[in-house]
Amino acid sequence: MDYSLLDFLTLIGALGLFLYGMKLMSEALQKVAGGKLRNFLAAMTSNRFMGVITGLSITAIIQSSSATTVMIVSFVNAGLLTLTESAGVIMGANIGTTVTAWIISILGFKVKMSILAFPIIGIGFPLVFSKKTRNKSWGEVLVGFALLFIGLESLKASVPNIGDNPEILEFLKNFTGMGLGSSLIFLLIGTLLTVVIQSSSATMALTLVMCNNGWIQFDHAAAMVLGENIGTTITANIAATVANSSAKRAARIHFLFNVVGVIWVLSIFPFFLRGIDTITQSITGSSAFNNAGAVPIALSFFHTSFNILNVLFQIWFVRFLVNMVQKLVPEKEDEEEFKLRYIKFGMLNTSELSLLQAKKEIIVYAQQTKKLFSRVNNMLEEENERKLVKQFNKMEIGEDKSDQMEVSIASYLTKVSEGVLSKQSSKSISSMLRIVDEIESIGDSCLNIGRALLRISDKKETLTPKMKEKVSEMIKMVDKSMNIMIENLNKDNTEVDITEAEAIEKQINRFRDKLRKDHVAKIENEKYSYQIGTLYKDIFSGLERLADHVYDVTVSIIDYTD
Repeated sequence: MDYSLLDFLTLIGALGLFLYGMKLMSEALQKVAGGKLRNFLAAMTSNRFMGVITGLSITAIIQSSSATTVMIVSFVNAGLLTLTESAGVIMGANIGTTVTAWIISILGFKVKMSILAFPIIGIGFPLVFSKKTRNKSWGEVLVGFALLFIGLESLKASVPNIGDNPEILEFLKNFTGMGLGSSLIFLLIGTLLTVVIQSSSATMALTLVMCNNGWIQFDHAAAMVLGENIGTTITANIAATVANSSAKRAARIHFLFNVVGVIWVLSIFPFFLRGIDTITQSITGSSAFNNAGAVPIALSFFHTSFNILNVLFQIWFVRFLVNMVQKLVPEKEDEEEFKLRYIKFGMLNTSELSLLQAKKEIIVYAQQTKKLFSRVNNMLEEENERKLVKQFNKMEIGEDKSDQMEVSIASYLTKVSEGVLSKQSSKSISSMLRIVDEIESIGDSCLNIGRALLRISDKKETLTPKMKEKVSEMIKMVDKSMNIMIENLNKDNTEVDITEAEAIEKQINRFRDKLRKDHVAKIENEKYSYQIGTLYKDIFSGLERLADHVYDVTVSIIDYTD
């Protein structure tokens, strides 16, 4: 079997296409993920059992547990699914892949999703050039989805062609007859083969060939199947390398779930195999330990039984798995800033409790928006162009998620308003809706200021030290006003005093007027270029507008105490 440098580079290229497809689809999903899509996925995975059924169904339809888990990872990355919701779907995907094996063995038929990839690109590519942002984002979702499957198929085609050269594995018969040691060796081989071939179905076929040729016994083949279950988790973990912490955790859940399953099965391995062999004898009339012809049926029963029992056993420990991966994959400080913590869609509580949850969520939203504002100062101080662009990209992602969070909170408050409410509660909801709108506008202002700072870098010019000093001074004032806003949001409505917020707002306005007057004078005297002066004006004017939205939040709090 020849495997050249060109073959290796093709493999790397296929991996790159797969990862790019995953990244493109995930980022586009974040843009199009309105409340309807999020609520639909939440309904499909409303509890762990529904999640299992969803994962099983998707995998049975597309006939690839790897593809299902990669999609789940991308959904988690886009914030459409929570980590807990994804766990059930991943468990279901493991059962779904055994359904696929039975379909193949009975019908000898397997749908290749890559066949549909180019028609999907044909539908999605024209949308990419649409003037409407939503249509363009949907186009990117479709193109990313198609590239993901083309990459996955290319990945399988680019690995060393062991499937057509099973004699390469004939040496494995030397590792038989070593008891538990043999089982562990064949488990490791099954894992490595699946990682290399990128298909548990193909590894299963190789396992059957080795059994048929008499190189390995049924118990060794079963150990290889266990290894295949671990190896198939690698695809999702590869996909998660370009994703956020939550997506990495979802991929680790898949890995941990299968590893824990393998451990408990190995602890009762001889008894488990005898039980499977008893079932096989009742159907075929012969033992898989003695007759190679009975091995395919026995292995299919083993694979299905293992995955079903593993789900039935571990489904009660989803929270434990989630807690474990949260420790294994700690959240980065600058990641996952915008996400709901208190509001859960589905059954609403009493109106008063619902309003309390909404208020807590608004406080979190304000705190996360303040973190977004801190990136403005980071960009002002950053002199390295590459790092400056990186800061802006993070700000852009954060602002997108801020928009999603505003829609989620507003949708929740709208649902609460449909119930029976007191006059005061109705008034509170109206004020809360104004508050989230103002907080979202703060995020928009941050992004506009960030764009101005980025354009300065593009012009290959810089703010003068005096300009930087003045902008930095104004940022500190705005930061102080945001602290006052968050303090007021944390208070009981009747305790809020507008005096302090009003004072800092007037101070910011006076400082803006002073900068504007100074700016006009310097432009007239040609102290700096008109281009850099215009961008400077955009920055300090943007900071003043941002402060207006901050002040309006406190005004809205006062409004619903009347």
